[in-house]
Amino acid sequence: MAKKDLDNDLFSGGSISDEKKKTKKEKKVKSGSKGRKGISANNAKIIRSVVAAVLVAALLVTYVATGLVRKGFIHSTLQWTTYLTAVTVKSDDGDKIHVPVSTYNYYYALEYNNLKQRQEAANSSNDENSSIMEILGLLQEPIDADFSKPLSKQTTTDENDETITWQEYVYNKVIDSIKETYTFYLAAVKENEGKEPEITATQKSQLEQTLSEYREAAEKYGYTLSAYLVAVMGKGVTENVFRREAVRSYIADNYKSSISSEKVEVEYTDADYDKYKQENPDNLKGVDVRIFEADSEKDAKAFKDALKADGSNFTELAVQYAKDGFYKNYYAEDTASTIRFATKAFFKDSSYSIANADDASKDEDERTYAGLDWLYSADRKAGDINQFSKTVVYVVSPAAEPDSNAINIRHILVSPKDDPSKASEASDADWAAALKEAENILDQFNKSDKKAESFAALAGENSDDPGSKDNGGLYENVAPGQMVLPFNNWCFADGRKAGDTGIVRTESGYHIMFLDSETETPLWKSFAELQMSAKDSMSKADKLQEDYTAKVNWFGSRYFEIDTDIDR
Repeated sequence: MAKKDLDNDLFSGGSISDEKKKTKKEKKVKSGSKGRKGISANNAKIIRSVVAAVLVAALLVTYVATGLVRKGFIHSTLQWTTYLTAVTVKSDDGDKIHVPVSTYNYYYALEYNNLKQRQEAANSSNDENSSIMEILGLLQEPIDADFSKPLSKQTTTDENDETITWQEYVYNKVIDSIKETYTFYLAAVKENEGKEPEITATQKSQLEQTLSEYREAAEKYGYTLSAYLVAVMGKGVTENVFRREAVRSYIADNYKSSISSEKVEVEYTDADYDKYKQENPDNLKGVDVRIFEADSEKDAKAFKDALKADGSNFTELAVQYAKDGFYKNYYAEDTASTIRFATKAFFKDSSYSIANADDASKDEDERTYAGLDWLYSADRKAGDINQFSKTVVYVVSPAAEPDSNAINIRHILVSPKDDPSKASEASDADWAAALKEAENILDQFNKSDKKAESFAALAGENSDDPGSKDNGGLYENVAPGQMVLPFNNWCFADGRKAGDTGIVRTESGYHIMFLDSETETPLWKSFAELQMSAKDSMSKADKLQEDYTAKVNWFGSRYFEIDTDIDR
């Protein structure tokens, strides 16, 4: 099983959560200056992602009832223009689709109506729409567009702080929406052997319900459904167009959701590894430490002050300052507070205070880390002790490039609860029963031929780890820092060799360990791959969007909707 498929109960970018769950690295969010007129990229993305039927519904009746009908009868005489190409969406492989003007106008109505709804919701705190938009998180920034005047005559600032008209703003979002939807729609159809995938029964029901409501509104004002949609959404947006675009949006959303969690595999050459090693030598060094994250700085300071120079009472203090019974039992083992071959990247992905950035508001490449600078300094030596906020660290071995290789490891998880994620809720009796079961399974293995195949068979019959059970308990090409600490430390203990067995306790239960083999991949190369892929990898969804482009057809653009609701 590939490293990227490691089960969450085992995989850890940091520790086994120690006192806290691992926190995600901060993400920089672009925001405009105070009082900025424009709309953030995040809010714009939210708008584009909401289902089309929901976006239009609230304003359709209002448009007709108040007489703000956008030249519906004139539009009806220009239906031939809807067959013109508005935008061509094309992949690097040559797959493409010509999107007609009617589709552009459909998306224009969605974007325009959304913008207007947001403004109306912001100005009417008691309105039902306000509550809906607040739930969607769309009331964070003001909209200063005046919808009684042409949007092409009013300016705002885009996400790059450049001045554009509100009409240009809507136009840009429409093109983005079309590109995104048709990128995933095309990919979904291609993967389904050239046929449109079916949408869900719920989606079909939602679409029919929406069209039924529109039909009732149309009849109320003396329109057919298609004439009604043309009147309120623009040239060519008939019932068939509305239905087609809604279905394609559903297909695109379904496909995007299905691949968003998948990562694109990144392959590196020996030259890539060597270059990274030459440019980032310190990132490939690992330290061996005893480490503890206290609940408060006060506890951390007391821990440090009581810690002996030789670190001999580290385990005792960890148990003393652990927050509850489970962790007191957990820290009773030396391996629970020991990390071997820990890199800077390991700590940056952890929740230890020693890895806190000096200024988290800066871009990642500009951040400094005083705690890590101290830990990885060439001046460090075994026995050094320090406290950084709530972290207490004791240096076992200073930073150095490891000379060992990655491993292939098999294990069988025996959890004290049916659901391993709830193991911390188990009683002492549950844990005792789990340990006895683990010992019995290990005894069975020791009475066998002690080969990997025999261990794999036992894993298939007994393991509670869904991530490896069907693969004989195997995780391949494992490097330090990928697994939770007790598991990790057993794997990389001094003198560990192929064929070794043992039992390790983690937060999930007892693990029966079997070191399958040592690979030919040096640990420094494993570290380099993890660090490069973390920077270079992207989801399949993001990669797909990079592979597609959208080109606007000049002649078709002459028939695009502009300045909605304004008599020109």
